[in-house]
Amino acid sequence: MQYVSTRGTAMGPYQDVIIEGLASDGGLAVPQSLPQIGDRLEELRALTYPELAATIIGLFATDVPAAELTRIAHESYNDEKFRTPEIVPLKPINGGMTLVGLSEGPTLAFKDLAMQFLGGALDYVLTERGDVLNIIGATSGDTGSAAEYAIRGRSTLSAIILSPQGRMSDFQRAQMYSLLDDNIHNLAVEGNFDDCQHLVKLVNQDLEFKRTHHIGAVNSINFGRISAQITYYVWAWLRATDAVADPAGFEVSFAVPSGNFGNILSGHYARSMGVPIRKLVLATNENNVLHEFFSTGIYRPRSAEATPATSSPSMDVSKASNLERFVYEVVGRDPERTAALWRELDETGTFDLSSELARFSAEYGIVSGTSTHQNRLHTMQATHASSGVVIDPHTADGVYVAAPFVEPDVPMLVLETALPEKFAATVTEALGEAPVVSAEHQALLTLPQRTTDIANDEAALRAFIEANAKH
Repeated sequence: MQYVSTRGTAMGPYQDVIIEGLASDGGLAVPQSLPQIGDRLEELRALTYPELAATIIGLFATDVPAAELTRIAHESYNDEKFRTPEIVPLKPINGGMTLVGLSEGPTLAFKDLAMQFLGGALDYVLTERGDVLNIIGATSGDTGSAAEYAIRGRSTLSAIILSPQGRMSDFQRAQMYSLLDDNIHNLAVEGNFDDCQHLVKLVNQDLEFKRTHHIGAVNSINFGRISAQITYYVWAWLRATDAVADPAGFEVSFAVPSGNFGNILSGHYARSMGVPIRKLVLATNENNVLHEFFSTGIYRPRSAEATPATSSPSMDVSKASNLERFVYEVVGRDPERTAALWRELDETGTFDLSSELARFSAEYGIVSGTSTHQNRLHTMQATHASSGVVIDPHTADGVYVAAPFVEPDVPMLVLETALPEKFAATVTEALGEAPVVSAEHQALLTLPQRTTDIANDEAALRAFIEANAKH
């Protein structure tokens, strides 16, 4: 399978794409065509999670030997790294909804499912090529720690992760900043997540600097993560239909808390590949630029000053990188039109696709909603009262926004974002008592932390990379 940029440049096969990250023309890698699995779903039902991952990702990574994909998948998804042999358990909650347990991995967040695989895949490719890669990434809280836990200790990789000063929970900070491995570097930026993401993008667009310093990316602009995330949509559909007498064509809906649009984009791809998905419910918090786009057709990212810190901080994003991959589909996979829209965005701060608005729901099944801090607290209370299940504030955004879209006989599968102990203060505010925190994770909060504070300044980032990158 070959890949192209959303703005037109040929990008080669999977191995090249996961090393390159962002395309040289500023666009994002997409497969030239999507594989179809609608008529193969029943033969996938008996597979374990690592077997399913090797199969699904193998449709995109056709240049990686099947035996290597199987090895990487089993190393990535096992009960040493994940707290349950199922890897992704399903759990009924209130209101006809089912929680898809994506947060059983080492950093207690859904991003482990993609990052553990991508770390292993990158290590394989770099070892084969005798090369190294410095991962430059931005995080609003969970991507960074998931990346660092997948990369730590690997001789082929280092991580330089930018996070916004004062914008993450105590647990998120402890998880990242307590990693003292030589190949892990945490930069605390004076700004918000969008500022961090912008700095990463600027460095990636300087091709000479990028190649000189062996720079790559593992945030959701890297298609390797998108391909791995498709797996759990297939898995969740299979588990939700295990007891259905005739599951062929049986539809489910998914609710997806969304910040950078990577998670729900994977659901869009799964649906396009033939998984019977009725609706993809996009849930935002107060930073609801994506909800505005999917309800008006107008995309209008906001400034750092207009992006408030919320109690679901991993979703405090006002410029969703992965939206470009979806818009590329909407405009007929036309790279010139896609590039023109992003030029317009750079020049005017907005673009208007309201002429395509009806298609978002009718053709792609995407609907959206937004929630507030009080909505989250009430949803966490109601979920716990009715089912005994404690959810984190991001997952609460998903449950709250999903409720009006629940339909009879259509399971609503809510993608869990993180375990509640990562956001103990908000859980305590909602339920009147703190979530149960294991002794291991309690100890994490007391470990020494190491960070480097930097200004929101491209020159400062470049200087750090030049001094610390692996060569």
